[in-house]
Amino acid sequence: MTRRLCLAAALAFGLCLLAIVPGSGIRAAGLPAQLTDQEFWQFVTESSEPDGYFRSDNLTSNELWFQYVVPDLMKRTHPGGVYLGVGPEQNFTYMAAVAPAVAIIFDIRRGNMLLHLMYKAIFELSNDRADFVSMLFSKPRPAGLGPASTVNELFLAFTNAPGSDSLYAANLKAITDRLTSVHQFPLSTSDLAGIGSVYRAFYANGFRVRPSPSYEDLMIETDRAGVRRSYLATENQFATIKALESRNLVIPVVGDFAGPKAIRAVGTYLKEHGGRVSAFYLSNVEQYLTTATWSVFCRSVATLPLDQSSTFIRSSSQGGGGFISSLGEMAHEVEFCR
Repeated sequence: MTRRLCLAAALAFGLCLLAIVPGSGIRAAGLPAQLTDQEFWQFVTESSEPDGYFRSDNLTSNELWFQYVVPDLMKRTHPGGVYLGVGPEQNFTYMAAVAPAVAIIFDIRRGNMLLHLMYKAIFELSNDRADFVSMLFSKPRPAGLGPASTVNELFLAFTNAPGSDSLYAANLKAITDRLTSVHQFPLSTSDLAGIGSVYRAFYANGFRVRPSPSYEDLMIETDRAGVRRSYLATENQFATIKALESRNLVIPVVGDFAGPKAIRAVGTYLKEHGGRVSAFYLSNVEQYLTTATWSVFCRSVATLPLDQSSTFIRSSSQGGGGFISSLGEMAHEVEFCR
């Protein structure tokens, strides 16, 4: 009996060690399985910087080929880490690929934080992809859509579905109630107006929230091998994001990449909770940084808990040819900034 107890204790101790081994694919010890509403809001407010300026609202991505790097990204990273990103919905596709324990989205604009709160409510209120598209664009759900529907069939079915003023009003109320009554986030009148303005843009413009590429274009695009990897490509990928959102584990933070607080505050939290960054999606933000501000950004990233699998995801403008995505080794690139 003593030997059995010793073996059991050794096995338990081994499993505890495994849970904190970086790159093991196991949730790091201390990373939360869920945040309370109060913890979520505290994280948002205490990590954020003042609202900043960018020249456009960026309600949707303009990077049509951003899925091209997903197969390589999945090979480089391990599930259960921490995903960091910037901007709107393209983060969901990368999150579905790397399967993080928690995701934190930075953006210099408070408007992006409000956009992600809108998404949070819609994910939580939607049972499946068809419900989600219906609510995002205030279009009645067409008959015949189910778990086996392809993403092409999903958007084709909604193409001819007219928007509905009454559905828009009911949905906006449901979104607002979800955030303020269910979660009890202390959103200001200005914040609620901002969420309403963002939601109105999706209703008024439909799939062409950005004229090109459209939301449909982004969702039905593939990787280089022709595999569709968007977060709406399958029910499983949608469910990955819905589960994170429902547990308050997609956290939008207002922060400048070259700011003094946001990235470093997140780094402190992750170190305190045994997290490791699996991926950091930068979009093309680096091109807006000067030599001096990029150095500030680099030093902030160097404070994050990294390992050899931590991966930058970048987009580079190709002029009239759109954006090309690429990957980089985070620890190697910021080593000289420490």
